[in-house]
Amino acid sequence: MEESLVAGQRPIAGGRGLVAERRERKKRQTRAALVRAALELFDAKGYERTAVREITDAVDVSERTFFRYFASKEDLAVSFARDWSDTMLAALAARPAGEEPLTAMRAAFRESLLTLAVHKGTDAGAPPYLLVTRLIDSTPSLLAQHLRYVHDRDEEIVGLLAAREGVNPDADPRPRVLAAVFGGLVFLATRAWRTEGSTTAEQMLAAFDRYADELTPALFGHWGAGASAV
Repeated sequence: MEESLVAGQRPIAGGRGLVAERRERKKRQTRAALVRAALELFDAKGYERTAVREITDAVDVSERTFFRYFASKEDLAVSFARDWSDTMLAALAARPAGEEPLTAMRAAFRESLLTLAVHKGTDAGAPPYLLVTRLIDSTPSLLAQHLRYVHDRDEEIVGLLAAREGVNPDADPRPRVLAAVFGGLVFLATRAWRTEGSTTAEQMLAAFDRYADELTPALFGHWGAGASAV
């Protein structure tokens, strides 16, 4: 009888697992739909003139559902930065220990951006990253929060870089220097990607590589035609 009872329980346990998996998938889909609807409304109407109710109406969910995922419109608007930071940090932590720091950072950046491109459905319409960038640049309150958030997460990148190289970030400035330089490269690449009218993750990566490839020439030696002159 015990064997029969245990055997009978297995499908129930498996069924519960499937139900939980479907529930989590539904949550991810709802969150993604809210982000997409909000960003499209922000882009069309402006951030300040868009109400939470309009976002929820576009997705056909209640405002109560909205606040299960986001504390406010502002929180939603910068959610992409949080998603990217989380993905970037995970990718950096997983890079081979033998890679040099900058090489690991570039590889993690590429992996994280492509991962978000797939998971966020950037093949349909304007990609969220483009909408977010345009929105943040044109909304002072969002820009301030975004910069503060990026600054706060920099410490996690510094910690990961220091741990990879076995150095103390309080005594060795190199992890912070690299994190700051990397942030500058991302800023320059994002600005170029936006002003050039690019729309894909691959174009963003190409813009980043253009700037990253010039890092060494920019730091060492002269730049002008008279560089070889004594």
